[in-house]
Amino acid sequence: MLKPQVSRQPYSTRTHLLFHQPFIQGSRHASFFLKSTSKFNIEAQKRFRVAFKPSETKAIASVTEESTGIKVKAVVTVKQTIGGLITSVGIERGLDDIKDLLGKTLLLELVSAELDPKTELEKPTIQAFAHRIGGHVVEGDIRYEADFEVPLNFGEVGAIFVENEHHKEMFLQDIVLDGLPHGAVNITCGSWVHSKYDNDRKRIFFTNKSYLPSETPRGIRRLREEELVLLRGNGQGQRKAGDRIYDYDVYNDIGNPDKKPELARPVLGGKEHPYPRRCRTGRPRCETDPSSEKRASAFYVPRDEAFSEVKQLTFSAKTLYSLFHALIPSIGNVIDDANIGFPYLTAIDSLFSEGIEMPPLTKEGFWKEVMPRLFKVIAGGGDVLRFEVPKPMERDKFFWFKDEEFARQTLAGLNPYSIKLVTEWPLKSELDPEIYGPPESAITSELLEAEIGGVTRVDKAIREKKLFILDYHDLLLPFVSKVREIKGTTLYGSRTLFFLTPEGTLRPLAIELTRPPMDGKPQWKQVFTPCYHSTGCWLWRLAKAHVLAHDSGFHQLVSHWLRTHCVTEPYIIATNRQLSVMHPIHRLLHPHFRYTMEINALARESLINAGGIIETSFSPGKYSMEMCSAAYDKLWRFDHEALPNDLISRGMAIEDLTAPHGLELTIDDYPFANDGLYLWDAIKQWVSDYVNHYYPESGLVASDAELQAWWTEIRTVGHADKKDEPWWPELKTRHNLIDIITTIIWVASGHHAAVNFGQYPYAGYFPNRPTIARTKMPTEDPTDEEWKLFLEKPEAALLATFPSKLQATRVMAVLSVLSNHSPDEEYIGEEIEQAWADDPIIKAAFEKFSGRLKQLEGIIDERNANPKFLNRHGAGIVPYELLKPFSKPGITGKGVPYSISI
Repeated sequence: MLKPQVSRQPYSTRTHLLFHQPFIQGSRHASFFLKSTSKFNIEAQKRFRVAFKPSETKAIASVTEESTGIKVKAVVTVKQTIGGLITSVGIERGLDDIKDLLGKTLLLELVSAELDPKTELEKPTIQAFAHRIGGHVVEGDIRYEADFEVPLNFGEVGAIFVENEHHKEMFLQDIVLDGLPHGAVNITCGSWVHSKYDNDRKRIFFTNKSYLPSETPRGIRRLREEELVLLRGNGQGQRKAGDRIYDYDVYNDIGNPDKKPELARPVLGGKEHPYPRRCRTGRPRCETDPSSEKRASAFYVPRDEAFSEVKQLTFSAKTLYSLFHALIPSIGNVIDDANIGFPYLTAIDSLFSEGIEMPPLTKEGFWKEVMPRLFKVIAGGGDVLRFEVPKPMERDKFFWFKDEEFARQTLAGLNPYSIKLVTEWPLKSELDPEIYGPPESAITSELLEAEIGGVTRVDKAIREKKLFILDYHDLLLPFVSKVREIKGTTLYGSRTLFFLTPEGTLRPLAIELTRPPMDGKPQWKQVFTPCYHSTGCWLWRLAKAHVLAHDSGFHQLVSHWLRTHCVTEPYIIATNRQLSVMHPIHRLLHPHFRYTMEINALARESLINAGGIIETSFSPGKYSMEMCSAAYDKLWRFDHEALPNDLISRGMAIEDLTAPHGLELTIDDYPFANDGLYLWDAIKQWVSDYVNHYYPESGLVASDAELQAWWTEIRTVGHADKKDEPWWPELKTRHNLIDIITTIIWVASGHHAAVNFGQYPYAGYFPNRPTIARTKMPTEDPTDEEWKLFLEKPEAALLATFPSKLQATRVMAVLSVLSNHSPDEEYIGEEIEQAWADDPIIKAAFEKFSGRLKQLEGIIDERNANPKFLNRHGAGIVPYELLKPFSKPGITGKGVPYSISI
C-alpha cells in the first residue's frame, strides 16, 4: 500500500528561497549559453545541456594562471521550490533580492585535502562569494558563480564549505569546480542548506571522490569525523523540521491515548513486542500514557529525507497528503454508514462505471487537479470518484471466482512470499494446547487423497515435493478471540493446501479454519474443499474469502510494510550516522534510501496508526500492529531477506551450483522467483564489482572502522530486539559485505516492487483480495435462522463477509494512488549517480549492470509470451511484469524503482 511517487529533492512545508518565477517542470533537457564579458570566456563560450544529472552540468572556467595562483570558477546549481512565490514574501524577500544583486548569495570556501607540509596543520580555506547568473531559470535550476584564485601549492580540493546568506533555506543540487590542474571537480550536494540566520554553522560538502576511513586525506579527516558527530546528535530534545539528526526510538506513536482511551496502543519495540526501531523525534510524552509519544501535526524526518517541493507541478507529495487528509475523510462523509455492504455482486461494478459523486472542496476542480486518474468531471462541473478497471478484471471479469487463479496468484500475484512446501505430516500447531485447543490439524491424508483423485498418496506427494501450503494458523490464532470483540469483523487461524499438477500449476485441495476455545465454547475447526454441489461450492467460496483476507493482511503488514519499509529504516539511520557521505558504501546505498523515511512517517501518521486505514479495513483490526510485531518476532531473519535464502527457507528451492542462479526451483514455473533470481544476480554482480574495486583485499573490510560500526549498530540498536540471534551474518570479508549489501538493495528494490506495484491490479477489484472478513462461516455454531438465510441467499452471505462499501472504497482509493508510477520515477540501473560516473571503473560496472537489466526486460517478455509457462501465460491471464525493471508512468504493474518511495 505504501509508495509515494516523488523525485529526488525533499519536500518541506516551510518557507523557502524565493525566486522571480514559479518552478515549472519543462522537458527533461534544455540548452542555453552562459555568457561573460571577458574576452577569454567569450572565445571559450560553450553550449551545454542541463539535466537532473549533475554529470551533465559543465562549468565554464578560466584556465589563465597568474603567478599568484590558478583561476578557478565554481558553478552552483540551486533548485527552485514550487512554493517560492507563495511562501516567501515580505521584507526577507526584498533583503534576499538585494543579496542576489550584490553578488553575496552564497559564501563558498574551498578546503584542501592536504595538510600544510611545514606545520602539519590544515591549510587556510579559500573564500569567494557566489553571485546569481543573470535571470536564467532552466528546469527549476538557478545558477550561481564564484571565482577563486587558488594558490599553486593548495593541493587537491577535498571539500567545500557553504554558507547561505539568504534568510530562507535553499536546496543545493551540485557544485562544479573548473580550472583545477587535474580537471573539473564534481561535488554532489542534493541537500537543503539552512540560512545563516537560523544556524551559523556552515555546511560541508565533500567532493565525489570516495575514500575508506583509513584512506581519507589528512586535510579533511577531522571534517569527516565531525560531520558524522553532527548527524548523530546527542539524543536529547525535540527534533525541529530543519534538523539533520538521525537517531533511534521505539514505535510509541501509533496510538493516541490523549485523544481517546480506545486509541491507546502498546509500544512496539522491546521484550513484550519486539520490533525494529524508527527515527527518533523527541516529542513530549502523552499525559494519559507516559510510555507513548504525542502525535504532532508533522512527523519529523531528517531534512534531506523529506519529500520535495522541488519537483514538477503535475504530481507531488501533495497528492499523498490530499489522499489521506482530504479524500479519505470525504469518502467517509459520502458513505455515512460504515457497516453497509454491497447489495449484490454487480453493484460492485458501479465503482468502475458510475463512480461516487464527491462533495466540492474550497477550490473548484481540486479533485481533478490532484488526482486526475481517479476523478472525472461530470455535468454541472462536479467531480466523481471513478476507479479504473484493474487489468485482470479487464481481461477476465470472473477471474476472481476461479480456483486456478486463486492458486496461480500465490506464485505470480501480489504476495508470492507466503507459499511454502509441506515437509512434515501430519500438520500440527506449535501453540499451547491448554490455551488454543488440540494442536492436530483436521486435514487428513484420506481427505487429501480423495481430492487428488487417487493420483498419488500424501506421503509420496510430500517426498516428490508436490504439496504446498499457505499457513496462517499459528500466527493468527492467538488474535482470534481479541479480534472477535471488535464489531463488524471476525478472524480464524487458517491453513490452505495446494497440489502441484503435472502441468506445473497449483490446484487448491483444502482450507482449514480454526477458532480457539472462547466464550465457554471448545475449539472449533472445519475443513472445506472444492465441491460439485451448491452448498459445498458456496461454503468453499466463503472459506476462500476468509483465507484471502488473511493473506491480504499478511501481505500488507508483513510482506510489504514489515519486510521492506519497516526493517529498512534502521539501515538508513545507521548509514547516515556511521558511514560518511564520502564512504563508498554510503554512496552505493544512498539511491536506495531516498524518501523511505518520509513515507514511513506518513504511514505512522495515517496508515498504521490507531484508527487508520489498516486498522479499520484489514482483518486484524486494532491488533494489526501487534500481529506485525509477532511476525517480526517469529518469522523475520536478516539472512532470509536474501531472495535465494528466502526461497530455500520456504522449501521453494534447493541449492544447486550447476543450475541457473545456483538454485533448483521446486516449481519450475514460479514467475516471481524466475524473474527475481535474475534481478538478484544482476544486483549481486554490480555490488561485487563495486565492493571489489574499493576493497581490493578482504582485510580492508575488517579494518574499516566506519563499516564495522555501521553493521554493529544495525544489529544491536536498529534491530535491538534480535541482537543476540545467531543468524546475523559476520562482516569480516568482501564476500560478507557483498551478501549484506545485495540483500539490503534487493529489499529496497526488487522485493518492494514485487509486493507493491501489483496492489491495484490485483486488489483493486476487492472480491479478488478482500482485506477483511466481517462475518463467521455459516457452519460455525449457526442458529436455525442463520443457516436458513445462508441456504436461501448464499450470495448475501458472501457479500456480508466482504468489506463494507466504505472499507472497500477507501482501500481502493489508497491502492490506486500508491500503485502509480510518477513521471519522474527513478528506476534501478536507469541513470548513473554522479559519484559513480566520476570513477571510470565504477562507471563501466554500472553500464554492465544497466545492460543486464535491459536484457531482463526482454527475457520477461519472452517468458510471458511462452505458452508452456501456464502461470504467466494463458487466456485472460495478466502477464507477470512486476519485476520488469523499467516502466512508463501510471498503474502499469511493472517497474523496479531504486528505493522504497511509496
